[in-house]
Amino acid sequence: MNKSFIRYVVGHVISFEGVFLVLTSIVGILYKESEFLPYLICGILYLIFGLYNRKNKPESNVFYATEGFVIVALSWIFLSLLGAIPFVVTGEIPNFLDALFEVVSGFTTTGSTIMNDPESLSHVSAFWRVFTHWIGGMGILVFVLAILPMAGGYAIHILKAESPGPSVGKLVSKLSTTAKILYAIYFGITCLEVISLLICKLPLFDSICISFATAGTGGLGLLNDGFLSYSNSVQIVTAIFMMLFGINFNIYYFILIGKGKEALKSEELKCYLGIIIVATLLIAINTVGYYTSAFETLKHSFFQVSSIITTTGFASTNFDLWPTFSKVIIIALMFIGAMAGSTGGGIKVSRIMILLKDIKQNILHYVSPRRVYLVRFENKRVDDESLNSIKSYLVVYVAVFVASLLIISLDKFNFTESFTAVVATLNNIGPGLERIGPLGNFAEFSPLSKIVLIFDMITGRLEILPMLVLFLPLIKTVSKKLDR
Repeated sequence: MNKSFIRYVVGHVISFEGVFLVLTSIVGILYKESEFLPYLICGILYLIFGLYNRKNKPESNVFYATEGFVIVALSWIFLSLLGAIPFVVTGEIPNFLDALFEVVSGFTTTGSTIMNDPESLSHVSAFWRVFTHWIGGMGILVFVLAILPMAGGYAIHILKAESPGPSVGKLVSKLSTTAKILYAIYFGITCLEVISLLICKLPLFDSICISFATAGTGGLGLLNDGFLSYSNSVQIVTAIFMMLFGINFNIYYFILIGKGKEALKSEELKCYLGIIIVATLLIAINTVGYYTSAFETLKHSFFQVSSIITTTGFASTNFDLWPTFSKVIIIALMFIGAMAGSTGGGIKVSRIMILLKDIKQNILHYVSPRRVYLVRFENKRVDDESLNSIKSYLVVYVAVFVASLLIISLDKFNFTESFTAVVATLNNIGPGLERIGPLGNFAEFSPLSKIVLIFDMITGRLEILPMLVLFLPLIKTVSKKLDR
């Protein structure tokens, strides 16, 4: 394993976090808040450490999938541990584990919170809380790839390890150019949302913070009641942009280069939009009488469907009060998630479509064993390696889910709360149901449960494998003992 190269890239990540913290401290300076100082000091220290570590350039830039997974996993762990320190130093989240939970929730774009009163935060801490969403949405390593081109094509291992979805490819021949294109699209749509919210007469600070949280499909907000207090126009604009950020960014690229017609024929896009439309209508019909007008019913239905399927987690209403049928749809959307190649979490629409097609082909094979049936997706044959990868992912996903649920169940929470807590964190959703619902939080969980949920958030964001690679030596040791 190329350990020197791993240290080199992780050093870059730490120095970039230092830059982000220095930028965050400017918010505190503008609002004349004393809390800016810890952010500035931490930022400078991380920047110095990262730059010092980067001096020791590795002898070899050659690395493979294992190193790529380790780089991504370690980068996200250090990013979270160091990002939590300013919260503790300011005293606004004095408990380090709670601060870590909050910042991991931010970077992984989960949106689960331990805070009872987010409105009590200073502007600088409130900004850092949502800025972590924007940083984590596209991925800090994708940003590093855009700034730090790596020769030899090995960087694809990092992109595959960090980018959500069953398959990842380059938009253009150079991976660094692909990373720049992705971030340009990401930045452009974010700016478009900021402008749209300003048109809705929302203050600049609120517009930027909401846009950051929406872009990263995060869900950490500024107000105690989430989105309940915002105007109809703000809610509708945010719901539309949540849906847009749940779309594969490759589609936006093809639209920009004049291949929009082909891009809009995407099977996954049609399925994604179809799920949103059907789920919105079903919930609207099921919640008739809960709101004063048909407009309110449709608005809240669309907002929550858009929020949950993209794993953003914003709430325009307390959907925990909805009928059971609507809540079951919400839970189903939590598992489905957004499109591959978007900033959203969940299992992904493409994986579910491919698995359903595979099941169909297996049934047809039983009926006519002599015929050869191929699974096709987006007009391409899905090879056996990709199918096995998706199946393996789901097996490990279920194993992590069950193990997490068993540990969480040791706390004094009912089954619905424990179950949706794991669903919300492993799929990077944010809120669950009942005490951890849209108006609740995760503060009452025990330290052990919070550690498990932190692991689930990072594991869910990195789609399991990068985190498991860190435990590979332990897994090998256990396997050897079991073989004996």
